[in-house]
Amino acid sequence: MTASLPSSLLRERRAIRTLSLPGLIRLVTEIDDNGPISRQRGSLQGAFGDLTPGQLRHAIDTARDLGLIHARGHAAARYQLTAGGKDLAEVYDTAAHQLPSRTSDFVARVQHALQMQDGRPGYTGATTEVSAPREALSEWLQAHPRVLHQDVAHSSHAAQESGRAA
Repeated sequence: MTASLPSSLLRERRAIRTLSLPGLIRLVTEIDDNGPISRQRGSLQGAFGDLTPGQLRHAIDTARDLGLIHARGHAAARYQLTAGGKDLAEVYDTAAHQLPSRTSDFVARVQHALQMQDGRPGYTGATTEVSAPREALSEWLQAHPRVLHQDVAHSSHAAQESGRAA
């Protein structure tokens, strides 16, 4: 029953759902792994051909709203990670690489690890198994409390975005 849960837990669950969006995971990790992405026509879709334009737009808007990316300059502006975005990329890496998983898909491993932190039934795991991702996520949320107060996951694109994209 979500009505009886403390508001802080509800905010944390919303933040985890938002941070688990496939397009957001792809955007943050792509920039972290390969550097800034040009905003020029075709550059974004070329880097994210597996995402629909709607998923990509939602990921960019969400990342901007959460302060994870910014664009520099005018004509040849590039999307770059902020310090918070770089830190989140490390959380994603920790989540994907610390948990044994039946899938080899990076996005799915990150989603699974983050959802385990949510505390929902069906996502419980051994404490030792999830200690590194739990600690990394907890530290990141404490360092970036604005994410806990954003309600980005409830936008019209969130339902479409919540499916596997990578």
